[in-house]
Amino acid sequence: MRHKKKGRQLGRQTKHRWALFRSLVTSLLEHERIETTEAKAKEIRGFTDRMISLGKDGSLPARRRALSFLRSKAVVSKLFSDVAERFRDRSGGYTRLIRTRRRVGDAAEMVAMELVARPAAPATASSKDAVSAQNKDASAQSSAPAGA
Repeated sequence: MRHKKKGRQLGRQTKHRWALFRSLVTSLLEHERIETTEAKAKEIRGFTDRMISLGKDGSLPARRRALSFLRSKAVVSKLFSDVAERFRDRSGGYTRLIRTRRRVGDAAEMVAMELVARPAAPATASSKDAVSAQNKDASAQSSAPAGA
C-alpha cells in the first residue's frame, strides 16, 4: 500500500528524482518556458510556486532557501528581482501548462510549461498585421492609374 506517499516516482531513485526537479525548476525560472512531459510538469508546479513565493518574500533567509534548491545564483537573483516583482499582486498559480504534442519515441504527452506573467515576446500577430498592411499598400499603388 502507498498510504501517505504523495508524488510520482517517475521511474527514478529518490536522489535522481530530486536532481531532476531542481534542474527543471531552475530551467523554468531561467527561460520562463520549457517543454517536458505532463507528469514531470505537474510535479514541479508546487516547487516553482514555492520558489516564486520565496522570491516575493525577499528576505535573506528566503534567498538562502532558494539558493539551496535552485542550481544557479544568476537564476536566484533573477527570481528575486524580476520574477517576484511581476507576481507581486498575485497570490498563487504562477504557471500554466499547455499541451503541445505526443513525443515520437514513446508517445508521451508533452506540455509547454510557462510562467503566467511572461514578458511579451515579439508578437507574430502584429508582424503579420504589418505585412498585410504593406501588401494592401502595394496592391493599392499597383492598381492606381499611371497618371495619378
